[in-house]
Amino acid sequence: MSTPPLAGGTAGPAALRPLIDTVLTALHDGATLRDGPLPAGGPDTVTPRTRTATHPLIPDHGTGPHHALRSLVTALAAGAADPAHPHCAAHLHTPPLALAAAADLAASALNPSMDSWDQAPAASALEADLTTALAAEIYPHTRAPDAVITTGGTEANQLALLLARERHGPVQTICGANAHHSITRAAWLLGLPQPVIVPAPTGTLDLAALDHALTELHRPLLVIATAGTTDTGDIDPLDAIADLCTTHGAELHIDAAYGGPLLFSPTHRPLLHGLHRAHSVTLDLHKLGWQPASAGLLAVPEHHHLTPLHHHAPYLNADDDTEAGLPDLLGRSLRTTRRPDALKIAVTLQALGRTGLADLIDRTLATAHHLADLVTKNPDLDLYDRPTISTVLLRPTDADDHTVATVRRTLLQRGHAVLGRAHAEGRLWLKATLLNPHTTPQDLQALLDLITDTTTDHLTHPPTTPTATHPTATHPTATHPTATHPTPHPTESDTPR
Repeated sequence: MSTPPLAGGTAGPAALRPLIDTVLTALHDGATLRDGPLPAGGPDTVTPRTRTATHPLIPDHGTGPHHALRSLVTALAAGAADPAHPHCAAHLHTPPLALAAAADLAASALNPSMDSWDQAPAASALEADLTTALAAEIYPHTRAPDAVITTGGTEANQLALLLARERHGPVQTICGANAHHSITRAAWLLGLPQPVIVPAPTGTLDLAALDHALTELHRPLLVIATAGTTDTGDIDPLDAIADLCTTHGAELHIDAAYGGPLLFSPTHRPLLHGLHRAHSVTLDLHKLGWQPASAGLLAVPEHHHLTPLHHHAPYLNADDDTEAGLPDLLGRSLRTTRRPDALKIAVTLQALGRTGLADLIDRTLATAHHLADLVTKNPDLDLYDRPTISTVLLRPTDADDHTVATVRRTLLQRGHAVLGRAHAEGRLWLKATLLNPHTTPQDLQALLDLITDTTTDHLTHPPTTPTATHPTATHPTATHPTATHPTPHPTESDTPR
C-alpha cells in the first residue's frame, strides 16, 4: 500500500480535490437518504443503522480513502440533525455558511497550531488583527481593546471568572436565574463560592433583587448579565445593571454569546446598549454568526487585562525568542494546541462586510417575528412573548406539559422537526430557535401545521400504556425577588456551548 498523500504543500491541493468531490457527493447522498431535518426512528433506529453502515471502524485491511469517506460521511449525513433544514430549530446550533466551511477546510489542510509563532506565522498575525478588530466593536472608546478566541461561550465565561479571580481573589459571582449553566460550572471548576442566583421572573434579571444582593454581600463581587438567554433569547437591562455595579463597586461580565452579533446590525444594535461597560464580554459566532463550531471569543476593554493568562514553556516561548521579536502566543488561551478558528471568521467578515452580516441578522430576526405573528393568529397555539432575538416559545392551546413534551418527542421520533423545550411562567413550552436566514414563511407555516396536527393526533389517539418518555416535573420560574444559592453541579443544559 502506498503512503497516503498529505493535505499541505504544493501537492496537497491535487490530493484533496478528488477526495473533496467524494465528500460532497456523500453529503448530498446522505441528506437525500435522510429527507428531513433529522432521521426518523429515534436512537433505537439511528444507532444500529449508523453502526451497520460504518462497521468495522478499524478493519485489518483498509478499505481505501474514497470508500471510507463515502461510507462514513454518507452515514453521518443520513443520521444528522441538519441545522440547514428550516424545521431543525431547537438550539443555538447554526447552519454554517458555505464560505465559512470552505475556509475551515483550508485551516485543516494547513493545520497551524496557535501555540507558537513558528507553527503559525501568518495565522497568528491574522488572529491578532481579528481579535483586536472584534474587541473594538464591543469597546469602541478604549485605548487597546483585545479578545481571545475560545471554543465557545462556556470557555469564554470560564475565562471571565478566572480573570476576575486573578484580579481580586475569590470573587463572589452573582447571576440571574436566566444565566447560562456554564457560570455555575465555572465557579465550581475555579474553586470560587457558589454563585448567588437572583430571580428573573419575567425572563430578565430582577434589578431590585440584584440591588439587594449587592447591598448584602461582601466584596469582591462579579455580576454576570446575559444578552441572549438560551431559553427565551431575552436580554438583561445592561445599562441599569452596569449602573448598579458602579454604585456598589462590583465588576460586570456580560455573556453575549447569543446576542453579541447584534452589534453588526444598525437596526438591532440598541438592544445591546451598555455592553461596552462590562469588564469582559463573551461572544460566540457559531451562533448568530453562522460559523462552523467552534468560534467563541472573550473580549476585554484593555489588552493588559489578559496578562494573567501568560504562561511560560521554554520550547514554545523562550525568553530570548520573545526578546528577539517572536510573538508569544501561549497567553492567548488556556489551551496549547488549537486550531486557527480566526480564518473562517475573517473570511466571513471580509466576504460579507458589515452590510452583508447586518442583512443576515435582520433577515433572521424578521423571520422570528413572522413566526410569532403566525402563532398569534392561530387559535390552536399560544405564544409566550414577542421574540427579543430569534427565539420563539409556543405551545398548543390548553395542552398540559405532558402533551407538550410528547408532541416534541413525537416530532423527533418521526423525523419531522427538531424543536427545543423551555420552562417559562411555570409551564413547558416548545422552543423554536430560528437561525436559518433562508427559512421562508411557507416553512414556518408547515412547522406550525406539524405541531398542531401532531397535537391533534396525540389527543385523539393517546397511548394506552405509560412509557419511559414521560416528561419530568416542571420547574416553575421563581418570582420572589430574593437571592438564592443553587447546587454546585448543574444537571441539565438547554444548549451546548
